[in-house]
Amino acid sequence: MKQIAASIMCADQFHLAEELRQLEAAGIELLHCDVMDGIYVNNLALGPEYLKALRLETSIPLDIHLATVTPLKYIDMFQVARPEYISFHVEAADDVMEVISKIKSYKIKPSIAINPETPVEAIFPYLDYVNMVLVMTVNPGFAGQEFRQDVITKIAILKEKIKDNPYAPLIEVDGNINSHTVSLMRDSLPDVFVLGTSALFHQKDNYDYAARSLKIWSEID
Repeated sequence: MKQIAASIMCADQFHLAEELRQLEAAGIELLHCDVMDGIYVNNLALGPEYLKALRLETSIPLDIHLATVTPLKYIDMFQVARPEYISFHVEAADDVMEVISKIKSYKIKPSIAINPETPVEAIFPYLDYVNMVLVMTVNPGFAGQEFRQDVITKIAILKEKIKDNPYAPLIEVDGNINSHTVSLMRDSLPDVFVLGTSALFHQKDNYDYAARSLKIWSEID
């Protein structure tokens, strides 16, 4: 079953409670929460207290994406938000299995993220141990970047690799995901689509998120 995750960083932060109500009404399945440390990426976003408060304001499960160096040290810090998933970058982890085990110790589903330039084969040894793979279709850090069409081949290779695996992880995509870029992936559709400014939050004074989501579903179906 395909799912839509709303990138909460792109929402109107001054009217966040109303944003959350409207996202719930639109049937959004996940809230994608980018955590940025200013080191792994040149931006800062979403600390643990923010996400802990967010958890109290909505029933939508949280999908935390750690765009950080040394992700292991952040697991303790962010588990208090009781997320459904925590993603970390294979490029940033000294010991990938140690990070996966730490996430699982809190009964949270581990997800492994991969940047556009990283060969997809880098995550093959870990596919039996994670619940999701986050494939970045832009370089993490900033909204508004151009969708990397070369990543579509990476998604196709990954889907072929896991097609006979009964424990296959979900495939999530993030980075300028909209009805056009989803149509480009039609032959290798992922499972979870992170929607940000280009598809969901481009009109801050209009909460018609159900209608905007339908534009994505029209390409998925």
